[in-house]
Amino acid sequence: MEKPPSRLLNNTPAPDNRRPTLIRRRDMKMARSPHAYVRGNTAQYYDWLHSLPGQRLPRGPEIWICGDCHVGNLGPVAAADGTVQLHLRDFDQTTIGNPTHDLIRLGLSLASAARGSSLPGIVTSHMLQHMLLGYQRAFFPGHEEIFAKPAVVKASLREAQLRSWKSLARDRAIDGRHAIPLGKNFWPISPTERAAIEEMFADPAILTTITGNDVPDTTQRPAVVDAAYWVKGCSSLGLLRYAVLVEFNGKRRLLDIKEAVAATSPRYPRVSMPRDNAKRVLQGASSLTPALGGRMVARRFMERGIFIRELMPQDLKLEIEQLRMEDAVLTASYLAYVVGRAHARQMDAGTRSIWLTELLANPAKSTGTPQWLWNSVVQLVASHEAGYLEHCRKYAQSE
Repeated sequence: MEKPPSRLLNNTPAPDNRRPTLIRRRDMKMARSPHAYVRGNTAQYYDWLHSLPGQRLPRGPEIWICGDCHVGNLGPVAAADGTVQLHLRDFDQTTIGNPTHDLIRLGLSLASAARGSSLPGIVTSHMLQHMLLGYQRAFFPGHEEIFAKPAVVKASLREAQLRSWKSLARDRAIDGRHAIPLGKNFWPISPTERAAIEEMFADPAILTTITGNDVPDTTQRPAVVDAAYWVKGCSSLGLLRYAVLVEFNGKRRLLDIKEAVAATSPRYPRVSMPRDNAKRVLQGASSLTPALGGRMVARRFMERGIFIRELMPQDLKLEIEQLRMEDAVLTASYLAYVVGRAHARQMDAGTRSIWLTELLANPAKSTGTPQWLWNSVVQLVASHEAGYLEHCRKYAQSE
């Protein structure tokens, strides 16, 4: 079923002319602040990392890592039983690699947030020290109850728990007819894309997995109510990304379809991982955040690998526009704890002990922070600051 012609008369690019607008939007978002530049530039992080001799960083166990562990890729996630906790929530770059890479990426993100909030350098020093202490606490059971949550996390979790389907529809500006509005964030799709989406969702098994229904009603096929190309994040450039509204078993559900591409993050050699990138993303998500991985499926779509998840009202991105001095150290410690929890669940007791010993060895006398972490973050902040200014110069020249 095609959309009415009136819905295609918005000021949005045609399906075959998305790239120029996407490039412009990506560049504009990354020019907003150094923190936004860090969040949107995974490639520069790994370019720097590849230039280092491997022995300069601790070598961790072979586990699934996020691969793009910045602050914006953490946030509240709803489990099937309705509980909401802070978790890793983005796995495009997930791979079986060195967990040190997640810690440095998080440290860079926190340091950039501190600089963007005009906090003094001594606060960044304390943040990195307590970040490792928080990460370490995740390896010892029973700390969730006594680990104080920072104000920004409490506020995010409180907001998530109060949200409903109406909240999600309001955020996405879905109208009373439950249509996806075309405009700034949603663009029209081609008849070929629409047909491929409808064909894919004709399989009830997809919705059964995503929604957690044990026994599908095979007499009732999912109905695609509406679909649009979704302009979201800096990684949308050139990739397939769709928002799809479906009706299944009497309920309307909003689904996210996202193309999976090869990870930039380095993997350990000679480890076994799915060759299909969508299956890699699914396996990494299931290992790091089971509450989210259990609500995802991997499929082939228009000859590309994609993964699908339902957008739950409680699933939010952790937004830190301003990092307050009184909350900065606790925030760094708690976010590292969340990352540590995702890493630790993949290790047995012996591996945990060996990894922590390696990770915390040879702390600097002045700060207690291992020299490899401090040096890495300092060099990366300098590298990204220069990259950010150059990005802004080129963006201004193109105006």
